[in-house]
Amino acid sequence: MRLDIVANRRKGSKVKEKESDWQERVVQIRRVTKVVKGGKTLSFRAVVVIGNERGQVGVGVGKASDVIGAVKKAVADAKKHIVTVPLSKANSIPHPIDGVSGGAKVMMRPAGPGTGVIAGGAVRTVLELAGVKNILAKQLGSGNQLNNARAATVALENLRTFKDVARERGISLEHLYGQ
Repeated sequence: MRLDIVANRRKGSKVKEKESDWQERVVQIRRVTKVVKGGKTLSFRAVVVIGNERGQVGVGVGKASDVIGAVKKAVADAKKHIVTVPLSKANSIPHPIDGVSGGAKVMMRPAGPGTGVIAGGAVRTVLELAGVKNILAKQLGSGNQLNNARAATVALENLRTFKDVARERGISLEHLYGQ
């Protein structure tokens, strides 16, 4: 076994984090044009959600002159904006919460085991890749998929666990339940 480690060092191979754990889903690809002096330049905008289905999820946006380049840039952007989600024992969220981004508002409510993910559009993608299995969610306001995905991540980012609340109040966890 020691020889394997030495052999790997000689080859210069590095131990990498498992990239296979992370899934990526393209939520939207839009063709956008920029009007310049010489005419119109065409490019693509991609909105991508990445997650490991164990409580981490991110939303990213990328623009490039081709679709593949836009998706790659969006994945890189999503990795920079990863949010950790506290999941309950029922693979749901700990408490009801709302999230707002731009004109989009997302309402999320915890659900019991066996309910499934009741959500639509980009919010459903964000919740599934975050690892949430039982939840009720509703998009309110805008139908913009980017803003809805961002509103979902804002809501998931603002979730607090019982431990967090007890720590903020300066009391024990047992005392919090006793009230």
